[in-house]
Amino acid sequence: MPIKTAPAMPVTSEQRAELTRMARSSTLPHRAVVQARGLLLAADGVANQEIARRCEVDSDTVRRWRVRFAEAGPAGLGVIAKGRGRKAWLPEGTVAKVLHATQHESPPDGSTHWSTRSLSKHLGIGKDAVARIWSDHNLKPWKLDTFKISNDPRFEEKLVDVVGVYLNPPARAVVFSFDEKTQCQALDRTQPSLPMKAGRAGTMTHDYKRNGTVDLVAAMNIATGQVLTHCQKGHTGTDVLRFFKQIDAAVPRGLGVHVILDNLSAHSTPEIAKWLAHKDRRRWHLHFTPTSSSWLNLVERWFKELTEKRLLRGRFTSVAELTAAITDWAGHWNSDPKPFIWKATAEEIIAKVRRGRATLNQINSQTDH
Repeated sequence: MPIKTAPAMPVTSEQRAELTRMARSSTLPHRAVVQARGLLLAADGVANQEIARRCEVDSDTVRRWRVRFAEAGPAGLGVIAKGRGRKAWLPEGTVAKVLHATQHESPPDGSTHWSTRSLSKHLGIGKDAVARIWSDHNLKPWKLDTFKISNDPRFEEKLVDVVGVYLNPPARAVVFSFDEKTQCQALDRTQPSLPMKAGRAGTMTHDYKRNGTVDLVAAMNIATGQVLTHCQKGHTGTDVLRFFKQIDAAVPRGLGVHVILDNLSAHSTPEIAKWLAHKDRRRWHLHFTPTSSSWLNLVERWFKELTEKRLLRGRFTSVAELTAAITDWAGHWNSDPKPFIWKATAEEIIAKVRRGRATLNQINSQTDH
């Protein structure tokens, strides 16, 4: 059967490119995608009746698409005209009530947060309506994130220093992000894990046997992503100094050594201060992060990789086995290292922290009164 034709709808090359993008989209509303496909057919000279058949609409609808496209271009696709479309079925003010209760009220049974069912029962609406309103306003009462705003009086000074090293590393120097992951536990499960199969994730028992702990110290080269590691019992000043010497031996002479670390007392003991004061350590520079700011230390991101990919599901019958597993995994990492790139500027972080402090101060003021 021959395809009915008509004069091609005039479109520019830019408009055709945009219509093509919209017609292939998997995220735009369905109505916009269908209209884009229909208008591309119109631009190819396909008649309105044939476009209507392919898009499963009537020919009058196709004519309205053409008129709207002539008036507004691709921006008019998928737009519902005023007074048309699906009418709101919730009583007026319901959305505002849901939002206010979610953000400012607690359930009458003493629970700490609402569920869709408890809030729907409280307000006399359907649970699906509550879920839809939460989704529309990006509210997730079931989710809890932790935070801590640093009270370090030198917060901004230390932040600018550390971020400056990340974004503009000093020339002819190696920069390390250093920290300890203390009390790594050698845990063994009480029963073997069940294998993964279709419809079931991997499993492990909820209970475990403790077979000792070990402290992991690590220093990540922020330029290459390679990590120096050492497992030990304890993290005293002597232990830290031993690892500093390991770092020093790994950096060629003639290059500076910059180490980003936290304010743990073991990092600034008299023996470390004495070692750093020696003329052979003039290339060493320590950059301390503010208190309660472990997120500022890039090696913490590597600790997360280690935990999720090796430790969390691992089974270890002894500290020696755990130590060997950490050392082996770190060795594989260093064979194909992936540096973590810091992007946030000090100004962006300071502005965000100031907003957080202002909010906390406001909450504290309301609580005091």
